[in-house]
Amino acid sequence: MALLRWSAPVIVALCVLTLQAAEPQVAPHATPASVGLSAEPLSEATALLKVFVADKKIAGAVAAISRKGKLAYLESVGMRDLRTRAPMTPQSLFRIYSMTKPVTAVAVMMLHEQGRFNLSDPVSKYLPEFKDVKVAVPGGAARAPARAITIHDLLLHTSGLSHRTSELYRTAGVRVRTDTLPQFVSKIVKAPLMEDPGTRYRYSEGTTVLGRLVEIWSGQPFDEFLDARVFTPLGMHDTNFWVTPQQRARLAMVYRSPIAGLAPFEIEPEVPFTERPALLEGAVGLVSTVSDYLRFSQMLLNRGELDGARILSAKTVEMMTTNSLPDAVLQARGGARGWGLGNVDIAMDTGEYGWDGSAGTIFTIDPRHELITILMWQSVPADPDGLRARFKALVQRAIVN
Repeated sequence: MALLRWSAPVIVALCVLTLQAAEPQVAPHATPASVGLSAEPLSEATALLKVFVADKKIAGAVAAISRKGKLAYLESVGMRDLRTRAPMTPQSLFRIYSMTKPVTAVAVMMLHEQGRFNLSDPVSKYLPEFKDVKVAVPGGAARAPARAITIHDLLLHTSGLSHRTSELYRTAGVRVRTDTLPQFVSKIVKAPLMEDPGTRYRYSEGTTVLGRLVEIWSGQPFDEFLDARVFTPLGMHDTNFWVTPQQRARLAMVYRSPIAGLAPFEIEPEVPFTERPALLEGAVGLVSTVSDYLRFSQMLLNRGELDGARILSAKTVEMMTTNSLPDAVLQARGGARGWGLGNVDIAMDTGEYGWDGSAGTIFTIDPRHELITILMWQSVPADPDGLRARFKALVQRAIVN
């Protein structure tokens, strides 16, 4: 039999094609018109991002819009690193901060479907440290809570726990990225609750407690569970709690926006996202790309399935993306915005849901229009001059049918 002799360029080309075939497609591509979107407002959306770059309000951004399961818009503008002039690309990596919370909620609800716990279970059933939590009393001694914190409370931010940036937690050193999850739990229970569980929505560190519970229920480290059960099945190969040396060149820099222009800013100097943290934070710990988070969002819009991989049942996703706050708590929050077990903010009138991150990322899912919008940049403050709402308004204007 004659031997085939292939040149090096041919071999390289074949290897590239093989790798590309192995990578999951973000979504089938489509023209805006073919999925009922007008191209003109989308062009205005790109122009808006470019204006913010030119005005030095952000260094750069990546945005994606998918409708009816097809990618109709994917744009990168500006730089991910102003010093090196490295451009933003669809492969740029971002610290997504609180957009980690919906991922953690998915992990929790996967284990709920397996019967590992009940939503009404007290947290202390699995974390005995929570048996002795107290409620702060202004001007008096802390008291026992009216009832125990439940898993349901942790998902809905009605636990009485506080936010990582609160004065109470900062003074007590509750959130330290060099601590492990068990150490985090041991610290958070020593700080008093802000109110009785179930009485108020208070955005909190409860989602990082849930990450520890995922470890207990699954018997796996939190990051390993997410990788095996969520990221790999969904083809989210760039999502993790830190960036590897091979990924570092793609990590977008964070910039503070002072009057004089953009200045580099390290949000986590203790353990930057280029290093593996000891604390795998279910509330704020992940790094991801627009493409990866679009796949995660499409799974939710598809009610738990993507490309043949079923992550959750349709019934569970429906429950996660429907308001679960009690009426009194909902009204105290204003009534117009609910909160779901999927750790998502929900528009009570339209059913649109999503959430954002404190370094300039946001996702929204509009089930009525089968529409997903992902927008990522890296800045402090996170939303200069209301860019998120202005971009979203143009996307809404683009819907023609």
